[in-house]
Amino acid sequence: MAKVTQDLSASYAVPFGGRLGFGQAPALILIDFARAYFDERCSLYAAVEGALASALRIREAARRSRVPVIYTRVQYQAGGVDGGMFFRKVPALRHFLAGDPMGDWAEGLDPAEDEIVITKQYASAFFGTSLASMLKATGVDTLIITGLTTSGCVRATCIDAISFGYIPIVVADACGDRHPSPHEANLFDMNAKYGDVVSETEVIEYLSNIAARSA
Repeated sequence: MAKVTQDLSASYAVPFGGRLGFGQAPALILIDFARAYFDERCSLYAAVEGALASALRIREAARRSRVPVIYTRVQYQAGGVDGGMFFRKVPALRHFLAGDPMGDWAEGLDPAEDEIVITKQYASAFFGTSLASMLKATGVDTLIITGLTTSGCVRATCIDAISFGYIPIVVADACGDRHPSPHEANLFDMNAKYGDVVSETEVIEYLSNIAARSA
């Protein structure tokens, strides 16, 4: 997370200086790493290759630690009627109509057979899906959040995660947006109010410690 001005940090430090810390039973979620964000011919292209590379490294650490890995994808039926006002508001969501190759997984992201895939129509991975009940059933207390975009689906998922009683851990290196300004602003705001924003190094160390304890 980029360094912010002293005045901004000071104004948030007293009312919003809390830290949740890592829990004991994490799951990793990779939000909406779709081809659309990586294909320069697509209007959703966001130059977020670095975020994907970071998420893939974290995924390997999660697999070694036998931590549940969850993926989300956005998909709409013909006409986008199941997307409601969101589909009307964001014209670029047409790239996620069923059958459009822009909605396919980004290169290198194909889920393993025993990993969980959630299809959603709205920003949050929780809204209208089974994610909350699935996490509860498997005893998860911490959701490690990676994905696209920071100001949209990552933020919405982070807020819902804490609202449902899970510890949101947002990995700054493994999230991306169309421009650095909303990316950094939303990381700052999530860290202040809704979860802990950490580096890739921190989260891989955490996952490695889980693997060591299991061994």
